[in-house]
Amino acid sequence: MRQLRVFSSAALLAIAAALPAQAAITVYTANLNGPSEAPPNNSAGLGIGVVTLDDSSFTLRLQTVFFGLTGNVTVAHIHCCTLTPGLLTAGVATTTPTFAGFPAGGTSGFYDQTFAMNLASSWNSAYITSNGGTPLAAFAVLKTGLDDGKAYLNIHSTAFGGGEIRGFLMAPVPEPETYALMLAGLGVVGWAAKRRQQA
Repeated sequence: MRQLRVFSSAALLAIAAALPAQAAITVYTANLNGPSEAPPNNSAGLGIGVVTLDDSSFTLRLQTVFFGLTGNVTVAHIHCCTLTPGLLTAGVATTTPTFAGFPAGGTSGFYDQTFAMNLASSWNSAYITSNGGTPLAAFAVLKTGLDDGKAYLNIHSTAFGGGEIRGFLMAPVPEPETYALMLAGLGVVGWAAKRRQQA
C-alpha cells in the first residue's frame, strides 16, 4: 500500500513538472484519497485528478485515474467553493448527477473528457443560479475558486455515498515543458491501475 501512495505522489509531481506556460490555460492537480474526505475515511483508494481550464475557449478538461476503492463508483463531481482553502465542503459545481460517461460500477478507472463550460448542460443548474445566473458567470466563480484552492474533485461510491476519495485542485507554478509529459504520467498511472485490477 505504501508503494501505491509513493507511486501516486511521484506521478502527481511528474504531472506538475510538465505544465504548459500559456496565459489562457491553467492546469490544476489533485491527489485523491480517503483521508482527504470530509469526514475522513480509511479507504485504501487512490487517484490523481487533472483539470485543465481554458478561459479563452471556456472549456474544462478533466483527466483522472483511480484504483483500489472500497465500493463501486456511483458518481463524480467538482465541488466549489469552500470557505477555507483545502478544507470543508461545498456544493456541486459540475453537471449532475455525474460527469457524462464517468466509469461507474467498478473500483478503478480512467477518464478523459473536455466540457464546453459556456453550455448550461456542463453545470449543476443550482450552481449557475447561485453564481451569477449564467454559465460564463459561473465559470468565473469556479476559476476563482480553483485559483484559491477552494474547489475539489470528489469520487463517490457505494461504500461511501458522500465521497470515498477526494482532493483539492491546486495550480502548480507553470513551467515551459510539454503537455505530452503530463499525459505520459497519466498513462503510466492508468497502466498501473489496469495491471493491479487484472492481478
